[in-house]
Amino acid sequence: MSSQPVLFVPGTKKSAIAAAPANNAWPVEDIVALFDLPFNDLLFRAQQIHREHFDPSEVELATLLSIKTGGCPEDCGYCPQAARYDTGVTAQKILPLDTVLQAAREAKAHGATRFCMGAAWREPKDRDLEQVEEMVREVKALGLETCATLGMLGAGQAERLKDAGLDYYNHNLDTAPEFYENIITTRDYQNRIDTLGRVRGAGIKVCCGGIVGMGESRLQRAGLIAQLANMDPYPESVPVNHLVQVEGTPLHGLDPLDPLEFVRTIAVARITMPTARVRLSAGRRQMGEAVQALCFLAGANSIFYGDKLLTTGNPEVEEDQALLAKLGLHAKHTLEQAKCGD
Repeated sequence: MSSQPVLFVPGTKKSAIAAAPANNAWPVEDIVALFDLPFNDLLFRAQQIHREHFDPSEVELATLLSIKTGGCPEDCGYCPQAARYDTGVTAQKILPLDTVLQAAREAKAHGATRFCMGAAWREPKDRDLEQVEEMVREVKALGLETCATLGMLGAGQAERLKDAGLDYYNHNLDTAPEFYENIITTRDYQNRIDTLGRVRGAGIKVCCGGIVGMGESRLQRAGLIAQLANMDPYPESVPVNHLVQVEGTPLHGLDPLDPLEFVRTIAVARITMPTARVRLSAGRRQMGEAVQALCFLAGANSIFYGDKLLTTGNPEVEEDQALLAKLGLHAKHTLEQAKCGD
């Protein structure tokens, strides 16, 4: 397999994607056809595929901590941490190690098995990376899977994170290539592809997804899924974010995405990436229990867990525990718990 993710051009046929597996190439028109299926048929197909690869009642719990908040020089139209927008988020220095470890311990005590650390950087400097490497080593020593999202990575930086013990690196594509410049102008799509290639090349698992509800069309949502599904290999984790509109950002005030369209997006992600962890990420607080339940039925099997995602709100731990119990779902065990037979 190639370690370099492939930039898939919307509309190309399977034969034109030389680097993608012949039996797993997804032209955009095929993905649109999935979106267009009757809702019950789409969910039935997604649930069948989900059951082929996972315990359908298991949900992975991941906690996300902002280790460096605000002051980002990028112009991502959805992001309250961009320095150029007046959103009430103030720039802060990187958190001390003890604060990060306390948050990791609390996450583990509440059942999380993966701990994600996010920093509002365009790309980390070497002195920044040294601090993150120490965090990765210490969090991993607690028995948690580690994930980081630090922006673009330069030559050798992914290898350093791998040596520190990083399990996953998150770097979202955000949206389809043809819609990208409507959302971000301070970096281009290939920058994201290059970072994902460095992550793969270093032997770190890829966490990569996008945001829906940013004014894109269904065709463009299909284009995002095509980008993800045609990576070789596709990401092990696929976070699907529902836009949380923040006053002061350019995307504030958009008409909200129909909730069932979000559920369709989850189902299509499950069908096209059968063995990936499809994660309900930002926006769950606005969804309500019924929509979340449909997302689990559609093949979502991971959630961000905890009362905050970087700077935006998330359901309380007790709310999530109650919802999982109501639906008869259980949390994925840690490796330690699995060995103990818990």
